[in-house]
Amino acid sequence: QVQLEESGGGLVQAGGSLRLSCAASGSIFSVNAMGWYRQAPGHERELVADIVSGGRIKYGDSVQGRFTISRDATKNTVFLQMNSLKPEDTAVYYCNLDYVGPGDGTQAYSRRELWGQGTQVTVSS
Repeated sequence: QVQLEESGGGLVQAGGSLRLSCAASGSIFSVNAMGWYRQAPGHERELVADIVSGGRIKYGDSVQGRFTISRDATKNTVFLQMNSLKPEDTAVYYCNLDYVGPGDGTQAYSRRELWGQGTQVTVSS
């Protein structure tokens, strides 16, 4: 069984910074991609940033230049450094893991996706 442990959310004033962490553990054969999404009340879940196994990084348009995603591949951990936070960054931030794990029947392995439980980020004006 694979688990995601998120940490680092909280309350911060506009212009401040926060750092989120997400560590994956369990039966992971390989990681295809790992990243962060967010969902604000009344809005759909959207990409914040993700990083694929080859190192390519993608950012959501609204966070480009302010947020930085990084990873420790040896520990299956991804970090999100959030600077110059704005009130509109307020949301629940979810870690996402796209990985290959054990198969569940006739296959030796299978590709799976897992979401974290979410961590609240609140930016006050």
